[in-house]
Amino acid sequence: MRKKKIIIIASIIVIAIIAITIFCFFNKNNYKTVEFGNNSIKSAENIKEYILNISSYEASISLEIVSNKSSNKYKIKQSYVSPNIFKQEVLEPSSIQGLTTIYDGNKLTINNTKFALNKIYENYQYISNNSLCLSDFIEKYKSSNNKKCKENEECVIMELKVEETNKYIAYEKLYISKKTLKPIKMEIEDINKKMLVYILYDEIKINSVNKEEVLAFKLKEQLNNI
Repeated sequence: MRKKKIIIIASIIVIAIIAITIFCFFNKNNYKTVEFGNNSIKSAENIKEYILNISSYEASISLEIVSNKSSNKYKIKQSYVSPNIFKQEVLEPSSIQGLTTIYDGNKLTINNTKFALNKIYENYQYISNNSLCLSDFIEKYKSSNNKKCKENEECVIMELKVEETNKYIAYEKLYISKKTLKPIKMEIEDINKKMLVYILYDEIKINSVNKEEVLAFKLKEQLNNI
């Protein structure tokens, strides 16, 4: 009888050990699956899709435009809300500081309080070739037949060849951080792959701005003119 009890107890212990082993095995594998799933969010393909589906952004950029004879640098603030609400304000240099361009989906307003400049263009079509804008790059990339996406250790790089006949703007590259999922910089080259425009995203907030915030400046100006 005693021997039988020992066998039963031993069997229970063995079953318990097997159960614990199986539990640990599946729990460990499940953890790995979850961890892999989180990491997969930052795969090149998923980062690309994330960028292509941006609905709004607010960015502070450092802009350099290179010509044959000179190089001009600017500090600019941009805001965008899909599908066609856009605002851009020049912060530097001081000579054109405050120059603001706003498109509300119908009208393009160019305003600079420093020089009392205020022009409104009725029924102006959205500036689809404004290559300084992230939203413009996204639309070009979506429709392009000549594009690719690659990666290095730190970045995902989205590249496209501009299909319009334009010797000045022929190639565009957008670099996105794998760590933050945010654009780092954009490069625009001519037909000879000479750098024309270099944009550094000093700060960018994605999907955190709405139409009312973008058009607030315009509304304020309209109230001031009443």
